[in-house]
Amino acid sequence: MSTTPPVVNGDHPFPRQLAEALRGNGSRPGLDQLRATAEYIRAHRGAFADWLRDLAADAPAVAEIAKRSYWHPNGFAKIVLHTGVEPEFRVRLHVWPESETVSRGESNPHSHRWEFASHVLAGTGMHMVEFTETAERGKPFRRFRYGADPANPAALVSDGEVRLKRRAVPHVQGGDVYTCDTAVVHTVRPIDAGLTATVVVQGPRRTPTTVVYCEPGESDDQPNFDLTEEDFEELVIAVLANLDSGVAP
Repeated sequence: MSTTPPVVNGDHPFPRQLAEALRGNGSRPGLDQLRATAEYIRAHRGAFADWLRDLAADAPAVAEIAKRSYWHPNGFAKIVLHTGVEPEFRVRLHVWPESETVSRGESNPHSHRWEFASHVLAGTGMHMVEFTETAERGKPFRRFRYGADPANPAALVSDGEVRLKRRAVPHVQGGDVYTCDTAVVHTVRPIDAGLTATVVVQGPRRTPTTVVYCEPGESDDQPNFDLTEEDFEELVIAVLANLDSGVAP
């Protein structure tokens, strides 16, 4: 049973506590504040679970969350649980449902327009590969700019052909917290095919565009898919069942 007060018009104590952790010395949180906030979530997993339960029981909140969330084309959900203004931040829940095969995750090398910290809430962990552009060797890719078309901010705008080489292959284990800044180009996928969920604390936008790389012959038309209210409820039930079972990340 939830131990936190019920949601009232989208207000809730848990995101207010996250905002306090983010404020630090200013209203534009940096990586240190983002990490501290993700660490707060790790230390208060029970309170986070209570918040999820309260959100799932609030029909207007579920409808609002579903509208701003979506399914990635590779089959995992990106759920925006909360958006804050002062300080500016978002709390996202990324869920890879249990399946027979390991998800490809975010398999196109890409960067981000914002910094973030992430806590592996459920599952074995995440496998990442970091890349850098190189003049020699490496693997050929087509580079695109995301956010470069004012008429269609979600479009990928062609930005030439490059070569990428691996820079690092970090693994993040279940229960860990990791951070990422706007300079990192990486791919991300869960380590295994079991249910995996991460809580992402996203900071304010730092750059107007970001890069996405596609292999030659790969389509740049990779649309997201709508996430329904029923999807949200089913995913929350699965994540909470994992947390309630006492499965230690």
